[in-house]
Amino acid sequence: MAAVAAAPVLPEGEPLAPGHAAAIEAALAPRRAQLGRACLSDYAFSNLYLFRAAHAYRYLPGPWPCVAGLTYDGTRHLLPLFDLAAAPDEVLRGLLAQADCFFPVDAATARALQARPVQIEACEADADYLYPADNFRHYRGELLRKKRQLMQQLLRRHEVTSEPLAATGRAAAQALLRTWMQDKGKAQGEADEAPCLEALELLDRFGLEGRLYFADGAPAGFLIAQRLNDEVAVMRFAKGSDAYKGIYQYMFHDHAMRHPELAWLNFEQDLGLPNFRQTKRSYAPAALLTKYRVRCRA
Repeated sequence: MAAVAAAPVLPEGEPLAPGHAAAIEAALAPRRAQLGRACLSDYAFSNLYLFRAAHAYRYLPGPWPCVAGLTYDGTRHLLPLFDLAAAPDEVLRGLLAQADCFFPVDAATARALQARPVQIEACEADADYLYPADNFRHYRGELLRKKRQLMQQLLRRHEVTSEPLAATGRAAAQALLRTWMQDKGKAQGEADEAPCLEALELLDRFGLEGRLYFADGAPAGFLIAQRLNDEVAVMRFAKGSDAYKGIYQYMFHDHAMRHPELAWLNFEQDLGLPNFRQTKRSYAPAALLTKYRVRCRA
């Protein structure tokens, strides 16, 4: 009988909780503003909190605070809540005594660490997809022609309306999520069902922007987005019924049109899943934002 692999041991810390929001946001908000279009989707307390179960996130306070967790491939990591490039080598080694790497590290920080005794690597499945918002405003060109056609088909067949996603629309959004799970052949608790349900409850607390879409008066889809900084919004959750072809293309278009000040949309990572990768690449990304893993050399 094969031995069962032991669960990774994480630093003790404190299970991530709402009370940690102020301290974590105090570190991440300036980083989001500084990075502009290159800001990683992970750099927000709300996202860490919503996915705390999936990644076993724990808050490690102290002079060099971090959030500890597990990547999707099971690597023990620390998300530093300080300037990694400004920390002495001995501090980095001490912090990694109970973890495998610092992650996710943005490209600017990785460049600043190149002369240090560290190993810098990356996994393609972790990278965020970044698009010009104009891709969705206009769906111009041959690469986006099919997206434009799907949206136009939806608008020819249905009267599409929308409203801000508030408490009164929560039940409809929850029903749409169940429909989406059925359409995708997912069992209860699979995919991102639990974080999405919680996001619907915590929209106002986390400053998330939700919108509910209707086709001929029937709920057809919903979108939950978040501003990372003045330039970029990240699409946190987009759920639609397969009965309404073109609903996703319309929701992304509508969000970009409602926010003419936005220059970029971030669609997060593809998790190495072929269907996610194919879909995200079909919208013609301008860049993949690499999330680096930084380890100390022996």
